Amino acid sequence: MNKLIVSLLLTLGMTGVAHAAGDAAAGQAKAAVCGACHGPDGNSMAPNFPKLAGQGERYLNKQLHDIKSGKRTVLEMTGLLTNLSDQDLADIAAYFASQKGSVGAADPKLVARGEKLFRGGDLEKGLPACTGCHSPNGAGNAAAGFPHLGGQHAQYVAKQLTDFRKEEGGRANDGDAMTMRTIARKLSDEDIAAVASYIQGLH
Repeated sequence: MNKLIVSLLLTLGMTGVAHAAGDAAAGQAKAAVCGACHGPDGNSMAPNFPKLAGQGERYLNKQLHDIKSGKRTVLEMTGLLTNLSDQDLADIAAYFASQKGSVGAADPKLVARGEKLFRGGDLEKGLPACTGCHSPNGAGNAAAGFPHLGGQHAQYVAKQLTDFRKEEGGRANDGDAMTMRTIARKLSDEDIAAVASYIQGLH
């Protein structure tokens, strides 16, 4: 029974290290340099840089720590977080989490396939629906640290799924349960393009 509880906690991301509480007001000034790529309010205009506005604070804080420690490699951010404290990272996460995210548009040709995968998964591939962790409207689960996806750039989402899918040299900071790596490896290029496009227009 105890093993089951531990397994569930790991799967839900409830065993992360506690971080300092963030101060959104203090984070606004500290996030100024982030605006060059992610937009002043976290709504990036460039499709290769993620929108941070409205993202869950816990998720953002984890990603910032993972990038700073090298657990997650983001070449464009090399060295940018080196001199920031845990409190600085918490404040930046709180600031972007407090902002309102923008929404894009999905490719009409990909909507049907993308919606099917996002809402229903693919039983034949053993692929669960994205809604299980990221909610039907793509809002995610902030308390569990599951990211907000709705409105995110399709190009960015596709790259993350492709990186999670790589056996080596890809993105591997989804925890010991390897939830995203396991899911991504069941997605074809066409699946990724469709679900990424659907997410871009989801709100």
